[in-house]
Amino acid sequence: MSSSSTAPETTGAQAGDTGTAPRRRRGLGGERRGPDGLLGTLSKIVLLGLVDAFAVYVMFQLVAMGDWLVFGVTLAVTVLINWIYLRRGGLPAKYLAPGVFFLALFQVFVVVYSSYIAFTNYGGGHISDKDHAIAAIQREESTRVEGSPTYPVTVLEKDGELYMLTERNGEAVVGNAEHPLESVDAAMEGDRPISVDGYQTLQFADLLSRQDEMSSLKVPVSDNPEDGTLETSDGSVAYAYIPTYDYDEAADTFTNRETGDVFRDNGQGKYANDSGEELRNGWRVFVGFDNFAKTVTDPDLRDPLIRVTVWTFAFAFLSVLTTFVLGLLLAITFNKASLRGKKVYRVMMILPYAFPAFLSGLVWSGLLNPEFGFVNATLFGGAHIEWLTDPWLAKFSVLLVNLWLGFPYMFLVTTGALQSLPEDVDEAAKMDGAGAWRIFRSIKLPLLLVSVAPLLISSFAFNFNNFNIIYMLTGGGPQFPDASGNIGATDILITVVYKTAFSGTGIDYGLASALSIVIFLIVATISAISFNRTKALEEIDS
Repeated sequence: MSSSSTAPETTGAQAGDTGTAPRRRRGLGGERRGPDGLLGTLSKIVLLGLVDAFAVYVMFQLVAMGDWLVFGVTLAVTVLINWIYLRRGGLPAKYLAPGVFFLALFQVFVVVYSSYIAFTNYGGGHISDKDHAIAAIQREESTRVEGSPTYPVTVLEKDGELYMLTERNGEAVVGNAEHPLESVDAAMEGDRPISVDGYQTLQFADLLSRQDEMSSLKVPVSDNPEDGTLETSDGSVAYAYIPTYDYDEAADTFTNRETGDVFRDNGQGKYANDSGEELRNGWRVFVGFDNFAKTVTDPDLRDPLIRVTVWTFAFAFLSVLTTFVLGLLLAITFNKASLRGKKVYRVMMILPYAFPAFLSGLVWSGLLNPEFGFVNATLFGGAHIEWLTDPWLAKFSVLLVNLWLGFPYMFLVTTGALQSLPEDVDEAAKMDGAGAWRIFRSIKLPLLLVSVAPLLISSFAFNFNNFNIIYMLTGGGPQFPDASGNIGATDILITVVYKTAFSGTGIDYGLASALSIVIFLIVATISAISFNRTKALEEIDS
């Protein structure tokens, strides 16, 4: 009886507990929200607020610039992010959204934009659109007006930019290359304005230090480029200049005021006359496959590029081969159970892996300096060995330094692969009378390659584009004597791309983008073939 009478009480208590227990509130997506859920919601609101604030700021800037395409993309992405994180459910999308966003921004966009640039003439002399090119020609190509009066000027500085302060029709005016002359309140010294609040007046010593910048300063007289500019060479007196070329908007031509030569749009992003002479400033146009064809048809580029391509393949292959062989040899050596202190040895072997590659390249560049480097001065008794200036020695130096940097990685991966091999296979081979070399060549190496082959492929792709070691150690030099551009004996394709786009006077983003696409296709093709071949190794393991 007692047992049966207590059971309902227990059940009732449980029921009472169930009935009186407060229900936890459910958050977005239906999850129960306690203190941790509340903190997460607040964090979400704060982070979304920061993202939205930054997006609104960016969109205001885009509107001011008139870049409506990027504005539309930014608005769509912002709305999508808010929809993902404010709606209920969709937990996978909330985790994937940041990764997908940065993948699209830093990978997909870069590939798409580079592909677009590869089919244009974007580069030196073809930076902006046609309207900007016309304005630049009118502004930069100028001739002094004979018999024009002189203008007393004072050179000012604000936010790092130079301004010209002068007097016009009895009032002070100020302007710079981007802003035409406009009226301003200025302190006067006689008829000469000398200072303006908010601007720094440059003294004689300041003018000397910025002579080139001051001499190139062209201040438009008005919003109409045909009215000309004021220019100064000494910072005290300015002269009136008018555009050298008269622009006819209806005919879309430039006419030289002195010679009468007419320059027309040649369809290639330049204005040219009948004799082929081109004006300096141009604009971007679509050129199709011209950049790709240039790598084959232009002998000044084709011949050095062939040698660079051969060296790129050789460098990548030899780097993988030497680092793998040395790393595997050391891994086998330090994998013996009877070896004492092997942990210490292993730590010492991976020390080069701890140094940044670009810093190591600079250090080795100093060590291998022919004149006063440590290697020549100490190890070779002061001998003058041109490690970095002789073409073949420079290639050897690059491979040697890359071996020093790369073998610790191969040492680590092969050590792990060796330790994962079953010991009974080794013992069975010994019982069959196989020697150490036979066991390694016929059993261990094939099994090792099953796990290491994908890493060798990735190492080849990495060294194929190993920009740091080449640029920091040799800079791609020594330069080919018969090359018109800055292309050298140790340059690989990626350093040629960099030099084409960012160094020298003839920068060519279109050609550099075309070469980048070629590199991408080469690496993708080799990787696809290599990964397909690794299936044969996997069959051995199975």
